[in-house]
Amino acid sequence: MMKFRFRRQGADPQREKLKQELFAFHKTVEHGFPNQPSALAFDPELRIMAIGTRSGAVKIYGAPGVEFTGLHRDAATVTQMHFLPGQGRVLTLLDDDSLHLWEIVHHDGCAHLEEAIHFQAPSRPGFDGASGLPSLAHITVVLLVAAGDMAALGTEGGSIFFLDVPTLTLLEGQTLGPDEVLRSVPDDYRCGKALGPVESLQGHLRDPTKILIGYSRGLLVIWNQAARCAERIFLGNQQLESVCWERSGHTVVSSHSDGSYAIWAADTGDSPTAQPTVATTPYGPFPCKAINKVLWRSCASGEHFVIFSGGMPRASYGDRHCVSVLQAETLVTLDFTSRVIDFFTVHSTRPEDEFDEPQALAVLLEEELVVLDLQTPGWPAVPAPYLAPLHSSAITCSAHVANVPAKLWARIVSAGEQQSPQPASGASWWGGALGLTPPLRSHEDGTVRFWDASGVALRPLYKLCTAGLFQTDCEHADSLAQAAEDDWPPFRKVGCFDPYSDDPRLGVQKVALCKYTAQMVVAGTAGQVLVLELSDTPAEQTVGVASLDLLQDREGFTWKGHERLSPRLGPLPWPAGFQPRALVQCLPPAAVTAVTLHAEWGLVAFGTSHGFGLFDYLRRSPVLARCTLHPSDSLAMEGPLSRVKSLKKSLRQSFRRIRKSRASGKKRTVAGSKLQEANAQLAEQAGPQDVEVTPVQRRIEPRSADDSLSGVVRCLYFADTFLRDAAHHGPTMWAGTNSGSVFAYALEVPAAVAGGEKRPERAVEAVLGKEVQLMHRAPVVAIAVLDGRGRPLPEPYEASRDLAQAPDMQGGHAVLIASEEQFKVFTLPKVSAKTKFKLTAHEGCRVRKVALATFASVACEDYTETCLACLTNLGDVHVFSVPGLRPQVHYACIRKEDISGIASCVFTRHGQGFYLISPSEFERFSLSARNITEPLCSLDVRWPRGATHIRSRESPKLSQANGTPGIILAPQSCDGSPDPICKEADTPEPPEAMLSPMSIDSATSADTTLDTTGDMTVEDVKDFLG
Repeated sequence: MMKFRFRRQGADPQREKLKQELFAFHKTVEHGFPNQPSALAFDPELRIMAIGTRSGAVKIYGAPGVEFTGLHRDAATVTQMHFLPGQGRVLTLLDDDSLHLWEIVHHDGCAHLEEAIHFQAPSRPGFDGASGLPSLAHITVVLLVAAGDMAALGTEGGSIFFLDVPTLTLLEGQTLGPDEVLRSVPDDYRCGKALGPVESLQGHLRDPTKILIGYSRGLLVIWNQAARCAERIFLGNQQLESVCWERSGHTVVSSHSDGSYAIWAADTGDSPTAQPTVATTPYGPFPCKAINKVLWRSCASGEHFVIFSGGMPRASYGDRHCVSVLQAETLVTLDFTSRVIDFFTVHSTRPEDEFDEPQALAVLLEEELVVLDLQTPGWPAVPAPYLAPLHSSAITCSAHVANVPAKLWARIVSAGEQQSPQPASGASWWGGALGLTPPLRSHEDGTVRFWDASGVALRPLYKLCTAGLFQTDCEHADSLAQAAEDDWPPFRKVGCFDPYSDDPRLGVQKVALCKYTAQMVVAGTAGQVLVLELSDTPAEQTVGVASLDLLQDREGFTWKGHERLSPRLGPLPWPAGFQPRALVQCLPPAAVTAVTLHAEWGLVAFGTSHGFGLFDYLRRSPVLARCTLHPSDSLAMEGPLSRVKSLKKSLRQSFRRIRKSRASGKKRTVAGSKLQEANAQLAEQAGPQDVEVTPVQRRIEPRSADDSLSGVVRCLYFADTFLRDAAHHGPTMWAGTNSGSVFAYALEVPAAVAGGEKRPERAVEAVLGKEVQLMHRAPVVAIAVLDGRGRPLPEPYEASRDLAQAPDMQGGHAVLIASEEQFKVFTLPKVSAKTKFKLTAHEGCRVRKVALATFASVACEDYTETCLACLTNLGDVHVFSVPGLRPQVHYACIRKEDISGIASCVFTRHGQGFYLISPSEFERFSLSARNITEPLCSLDVRWPRGATHIRSRESPKLSQANGTPGIILAPQSCDGSPDPICKEADTPEPPEAMLSPMSIDSATSADTTLDTTGDMTVEDVKDFLG
């Protein structure tokens, strides 16, 4: 019979107001390195840098935390960017030949990046028929002249057009055609050949009327725009790639397609000049690749810098991505692992200075930004304060640790500084404040990286490498490669991006950290579980190894996957930082799917696709091993690296499901016809204003018990609660599997000796107390025990050290079990159902990520609520009350097609979250109305006199660079500061009115998210393909 429930007339206004004070969805900032960068610019006056991407994003970076983001309306590639010096304006050129002027403006006390006006180049020939101007078909190069008031546009046809920058309109009568230049060229050089496209335009630092023009054929011309004549002509014969004009104007340097560069004297000799002063091929004499860009930087010592990209010997090193730095007799070939996009030097640009005196070299690569200190001998690399590549190795899992104690924070920072000490001269370039919320990023190469996530800029703190504990096949290959490496060219490996994993078995799958004891567990792809402890001094020690057979000698199973990693024997040296204390090897060596640590009890639990185990790392002894395999789980024995698939079995299972659904449908049709008629009559009798019908629930087919991978352990949990009876509480361990099974074990943990780490001789015992099987056999995503007040239990050591409120042990406890289809609360110790919410039946979606978070009110400083936040396979975020499981709010967060983003999502304890929007970027969002981390920054710019803001149209709210919905960052205005400054809002204090997030709508994007490694399940792929 259809269920009815009476309701109040209308919603509770008090509760609705409280929801607005607790919850608010806000996408705040993008952490990491921009995906697919394509252009670079630098403003030497404001010391800000701009990066453009292939998706049309514009990102401006200043001091750490100063970030501005914009997005072109058309998803076109940004090919060039140019700052108007000191004005906070940047001119961008897209591959569709459109020019866009962006400016950092202040509006209502806030500053943000906004597109002021744009210009679309006419593409038809002879667009100005009256003047007979050539076609502006394709813009190849842009040069800002006259302090940025005018721009010269070089085209593919060899013409140069001039543009008024404030209005982005073409200047009539200023166009310079190739025919006008050819009049000054000797007849024998013309030979009926065209000059080709304009490859380079360079301005004179002291005389803005002069322009150096470089044509593809090799011709260089110093053109006086005021006198409309050519002052100097250099008759080059090699195809031109780039040109650099020395600041005094006496020297011109050109690079060519044959791997050579030439130096021309512009102050002496007759014009035209046929031969350069110096012409050299740095990596000759064999054929070399083109030198794409060259820079000449003068020094007072007379030892000038020549910096260029490319030019490698084509046969031997044609696949290398290199930038060469030459000073006098010193040559260094910087070897990178990704393609070079652009580079610039930080040097003096004041006209009164005689020399450049470069301080640093910044190289933008496809996957990272590398900065070199040119004032320190050896030109060391300088760690950047931001834009560090999160994906230096493929990200395999992420974890967030909030409210880290100051002592542990200082120890981690100290260990990181010992790994990569800062150069002395680099201290004046970078700066930033520390916070106390580091996330952990685990990678495919066996490393765990700690990042400072307390502010806008994600700053690297420390890197843990676990590969040194194991023997890998790559070591011999590396030694051979180093022995075969020649001394010429003088390569130097620079950068930390490494796309190649030494051994895929080293990949880290799960991490767990106890912030009070500085102990950590790292679990990997080959079943290795590593227990580590933080040490402030280097040490040499032997790591104890233990094996745990999860199959328990069960017959009929044969492991067909990868082999286990072989640990190194004997004492091993370990640097300061996290050092291994024990190694547990799961057998079979399948990837670890769940791990949890309880440092107060000295226990670590871990699970794989075969079962779960419990290990006492204080006594170095196993406690429990439980196999969760079903007799038909043959696929679990193949491992993630095996390509063996059972096609017959999958087809058989598919037909079996179809047959079951048809049979059950026929039975329900006959038996339920009379029941439907009775329900319809009853519904007509009841008034619609007095009752509310419960939402229509979708019919969910129970999952078969013999589904493949049903034994995968999805979650593990420790709790001090009531399991055996209602009078005695004690340590327990909970495990949830892919088939909807929940195992609860009662633990007997002997008390440790006071002041010591060693446990008494009596071992830890585990006894199975309860076993729950969910009806629909949906995978169990998370388990949490609630105390008598309905609050989650504190973390280990929080209650004993008075760092959190002690749990209520007088009232009855409850356990919250979250599966992919529903949330259910059971009473303890009877394990009887109390409340539930069927998410799949009501919303038609499945749960992917779940976390308990504390939401603080913006109106009352002391009022908080603990709620359940979940992310579904449709990309929506839902928030439910605990323990009542009443829906509070839900937001569209991630595109449902973005499987990698959904799989990589991580919630924090205070209502924030992270997810991958590209292989190199994390999107940060907030569900809390109070805890928000967003850029609040200002920029002191110099506007020319009489300058006005021009708006071609009202700028709508732009999506963020990756195409996901977001808002324009509105930094706060702070007057009187000569440098870019930033204020970060991630504090428990109530934010000001300007911090309250505005309501934003959902947006979609056609961008394709690249595949990244994450906590992805078979169901994710099924949802995407279905």
